[in-house]
Amino acid sequence: MAPWSVVKDDNQENRPRMRYFRYAVFSLAALLVVSLGFAFSPAEPPAPAEPPFSEQAREAAMDEALELRSAALELGAADAGSNAGAPAEEPMTQVVTLLTIQARALLLPGSQASAEAPGPTSASAAGVPPTAAPPPSSPPVVTVAEFAARLAASGRQRLKDAETADGGMARLLAGAGTAQLLAAERLGAAGSLEAETQGTEPHDATVPAPACPATPSAAGSASTSPPTGASLATALVAAAAAELETAYGYQAALTRLPPEAVRPASKVLAQHQDLAVHAQEYGQTLCATLPPQPPGYVLDQGFLDAPAAGLAGLEADTLPMYGDVVALADGATRAWALAALQAAARRAQHWGADTSPLPGLVLDEGQLPPLPE
Repeated sequence: MAPWSVVKDDNQENRPRMRYFRYAVFSLAALLVVSLGFAFSPAEPPAPAEPPFSEQAREAAMDEALELRSAALELGAADAGSNAGAPAEEPMTQVVTLLTIQARALLLPGSQASAEAPGPTSASAAGVPPTAAPPPSSPPVVTVAEFAARLAASGRQRLKDAETADGGMARLLAGAGTAQLLAAERLGAAGSLEAETQGTEPHDATVPAPACPATPSAAGSASTSPPTGASLATALVAAAAAELETAYGYQAALTRLPPEAVRPASKVLAQHQDLAVHAQEYGQTLCATLPPQPPGYVLDQGFLDAPAAGLAGLEADTLPMYGDVVALADGATRAWALAALQAAARRAQHWGADTSPLPGLVLDEGQLPPLPE
């Protein structure tokens, strides 16, 4: 065999080997590039966690209050244009003030809306509706009846959310919902006291059986009870005491009220007696020691001279008690307190008490964050 033929055969044998070697090098290089791409590419950020229910309920309540406030401003401006010279404190103006305070109470301190808001000397910060509104010639977005229906629907939703929200937020939502329902009713025809309290009194409250001995000596001290249970027991005892005092006030007022007010007041007296019993029974489930009922209460001369105003004050005094129970309780106890809160606020309004923007909550408006312009 000639030498050149041997070289030719060697080259033919080496060509497949070189081809495989190149394939291997290219494959390793591609694998290295892909792996480096995965290593240096940023990881997908995790999906944001869903906010807790209480935060969702707060945000929904604030958004609804702001939307209702805008609609009320338009309705108020249109009404002012068609009723020149009317009294300054029109019902729609009251609603705007109420919704302004509620929105400020629902606004988180330090949020962007609060930071961009004007100083405390502005109309919004003072809780007074701003004067800037659509011109009187602009037609309102909705009618007063439609606005009242929407306001009532918002109030019912706030109360529904209060059934399951966390303690403090439940009290805030309960107050906002109650005030919105009352404001919606004020925009419509006013009913009698019996009609106003129908369907809101917790007559059918089902109290669970006590989980502790019924005798005070065996009930134990407050230090042996869970902290939450002890606080709720204290709130229920305070609510029962307030109901007993209110019932006594109704008994004293019956002989001094106008004849047409005696019959509905007598029915309300029975409701307060039932509420006192229910509060005591709920307290006993938490091993609360109920103080003995005093034989009577001191009623000042102002109450005897103006029993309606006195009853309004007694009803208003029960609102913070039920607000405490709403914040501390859950389940059936909270549902009972929510119904009692609504009924008490409605009765207080009937007898002439000033309507609070958040019944059941002791409010310092000066501490609320301002709204943006």
